[in-house]
Amino acid sequence: MTDFRAKLAENLAAVNDRIAAACARAGRSRAEVTLVAVTKTVSPDVAAVLPALGVLDFGESRPQELWKKASHLAGGQRPPTIPPARWHLIGHLQRNKIDRTIPLVTLVHSVDSERVLAALNEFGLKSGSPVPVLLEVNCSREEAKGGFAPAAVPPLADTLMSLAGVRIDGLMTMAAYHDDPQLCRPTFAELRAIRDDLRTRTGLPLPHLSAGMSHDFEVAIEEGATLVRVGSTLFEGLDS
Repeated sequence: MTDFRAKLAENLAAVNDRIAAACARAGRSRAEVTLVAVTKTVSPDVAAVLPALGVLDFGESRPQELWKKASHLAGGQRPPTIPPARWHLIGHLQRNKIDRTIPLVTLVHSVDSERVLAALNEFGLKSGSPVPVLLEVNCSREEAKGGFAPAAVPPLADTLMSLAGVRIDGLMTMAAYHDDPQLCRPTFAELRAIRDDLRTRTGLPLPHLSAGMSHDFEVAIEEGATLVRVGSTLFEGLDS
């Protein structure tokens, strides 16, 4: 087996260079963009290497996989100089998995319905700590993707302002795949415009836009993304 740690460090350096270049093109600070490593295709042992390389934010689509990897990393030997991992749920959250998942996560990116929003609000009220969430918006309008329709977001303003059990931190989207990532730009620009409108309607700061994956994260950054979800590019060429 090759030294996957060295390959992972090489991949990470390349991704960070691309993030920095996209920030520079957009006139943004590199500090404005957080890399969320999407670990759903790699083993817990591979994920456990990332904190030592400076990556602390991890994204998982399935709650069960998040539980497993979070337990693995929490149970390992972590030097005191390395902070604990921050877990992001980026896939659909079933209401019956809220109680076990929310205590483990820093941010839920994928609130895709009013029912899930209400259930998270109820959990936050019971726990005494608002749940940080993003609303998933289907800006690509693909039937296979979940999320609120773009036109459904502005009417949510009053509801969002009334919820004490969740903290709405912004919006998330996934663009349709195109060979040319530039064709994803309208999707990301629309997400930013929806966020800006919702910010005006609610007075909420809505600091985050979660947009961009391995194929198109640079375009997403140029359009305002603060969280980019990168998996296949980061773990390319690893055999572990």
